[in-house]
Amino acid sequence: MNNWKIIKQKLIKFLELEVAKTGHKSVVLGLSGGLDSAVVAVLCKEIFKENLLCVLLPSQFSSKSSVDDALELCKKFDIKHEIVSIEPLLSCYISNMKNNNLRVGNFSARLRMSVLYDISAREKSIVVGTSNKSELFLGYGTIFGDLACAINPIGNIYKSDLFDFARFLGVTDSIINKAPSADFYEGQSDEADLGYSYSRIDEFLKSFIDKNSSKEELLKLGFEQEMIEKITNRVKINSFKRELPKIAQI
Repeated sequence: MNNWKIIKQKLIKFLELEVAKTGHKSVVLGLSGGLDSAVVAVLCKEIFKENLLCVLLPSQFSSKSSVDDALELCKKFDIKHEIVSIEPLLSCYISNMKNNNLRVGNFSARLRMSVLYDISAREKSIVVGTSNKSELFLGYGTIFGDLACAINPIGNIYKSDLFDFARFLGVTDSIINKAPSADFYEGQSDEADLGYSYSRIDEFLKSFIDKNSSKEELLKLGFEQEMIEKITNRVKINSFKRELPKIAQI
């Protein structure tokens, strides 16, 4: 059982220290209407008060509920925010992507982060990341898109555990109760993309990553051979997303 009070205190100290190291006093983050960014926003609000700016970055493919849920959170916690639609930027290039949902999603993520970094320059702030541990190990994120940030307070918390943390922090029910989605296109679902529920994935990752269980041990724990091969391979081939770019030594 996680002690969320202690974890919250550690994350607050982390954010205070790491932001101070940069010489900045304010932070920005992209608020999607999803669980991860909501948790980070509530943490940052407690520390940075009016020196936090949350930016909503909808596209023509975003669901209305995403914006509504993000605004509801901002209202509850009195979070300063603004809405910047990426629709005009996306529309300029979308014909080149041949209705390929993956390409549209990745391009949208990179547009959002480009806008967010520009706003961070305007505000003299740094960008706080919102990717959880499950996403980072699975590579379920867009490099130079939603994975880009200066610091990340939740990168060591599994997605399934974040639901409990969100309840502890008082995140709105509309966000906690919705199905996880990157909102790249209508009806998009994280768990459908991944092929397994986050609870099942995290159960596997806690054994495979945290306990360093072998494939034989994973089989004994009840994980299917197909899942073991699929997830372990995914963790391996996406490791580059968790590292700085490789530089050749000469």
